[in-house]
Amino acid sequence: MFCEITVSHMAAQGHAEIAGAGFAGLTAAIALAQRGWSVRVHEASPELRALGAGIFIWENGLRVLKAVGAYDDVTAGAHEAMVYETRHDGKLIAAHSFTADKGTRMLTMTRQHLYSALIRAAQQHGVEIVTDSQAVGAMPEGVLMTADGRSFPADLVVGADGVRSRVRDSLGLLQERNVYGDGIVRVLAPRLKEELGPGNWDHVIDFWNLQSRPLRILYVPCNAQDLYLALMAQVSDREANAIPLRTDIWSAAFPQLAPAIRQVSVGGRYDAYETTKLVRWSCGRVAIIGDAAHAMTPTLGQGAGTAMMNALALAVALERERALEPALQQWEARERPLTEYTQDCSAQIANERRLSRWDADTLRTANHIPAGTEHFGPLAAIPPPQG
Repeated sequence: MFCEITVSHMAAQGHAEIAGAGFAGLTAAIALAQRGWSVRVHEASPELRALGAGIFIWENGLRVLKAVGAYDDVTAGAHEAMVYETRHDGKLIAAHSFTADKGTRMLTMTRQHLYSALIRAAQQHGVEIVTDSQAVGAMPEGVLMTADGRSFPADLVVGADGVRSRVRDSLGLLQERNVYGDGIVRVLAPRLKEELGPGNWDHVIDFWNLQSRPLRILYVPCNAQDLYLALMAQVSDREANAIPLRTDIWSAAFPQLAPAIRQVSVGGRYDAYETTKLVRWSCGRVAIIGDAAHAMTPTLGQGAGTAMMNALALAVALERERALEPALQQWEARERPLTEYTQDCSAQIANERRLSRWDADTLRTANHIPAGTEHFGPLAAIPPPQG
């Protein structure tokens, strides 16, 4: 193994170097800064922007946002979808309500909206963010290495550099990586509620068409103007997963959404579903979080939620336990079971192409109270955002 080091006690206030300014990396940065750490985040891209189109944040993620000071900013421009509908070949199969009185809310938004709120919170807490700085590896004793040949020593290094994490792989932590037969194209389109005609267009609607080829569109309002469309197609279906989007194919399969689909002319990308699992989540002074540690299929909408929960929990664990190595072990022991349960559950749904079923099992993570948020009352008591 690459990971052999004895870690000593750390100072009350340490310094962290974080690879990746995504949702996980920024959440960890803010949570550490709140606890007195100095933090520098390295982002490989030349500018700070969110890839993808739209995103779900459930009650668990909202609690994390409250803890890091981004809750009000996020909810002010998000859409609260009260109902998740499932439609099969044009027929309503199921409808599940998500309302404040039930304690589990489902907020949707553009990824850029969530990202911008986390960037602002990070800046307010004094986090340093360096763009055009690509991490290429780390050393267990606490050193982050970048593509320009520089080394950055730290009390803690965090690998939050995505599913193809070079920090993780430099330490030999990857246990398994699975790529599935389906994937999605993520795009934004205008809402066009009037053009779409009669319907519950403020709901999240899961449209399935299995008549000639497996196709699916998840219709997700993000705010008053923006609509997120997640278009599922097989990896082998080169026409349906083509970029630029073949709007003729998708409009024919889902005529009720044709006005919005026809507005998608540029952008988007196709990503096959994949999952990753690690031997362990840490190595010496290096911790791995987010997609680098536990990439998951999007069927439960918990990729960002679990990433942010584990990032906050990392900072909480380091606050509770002065010795770094035991703190990282306790962090993983507490957070990994629920994360892998969520990962396995979402992977099974994706692999079997099951229609969405929202019950106690699939909502277990959404209803979870993350570490560092136990002192909050029910956030559902806060008036919902207007979107």
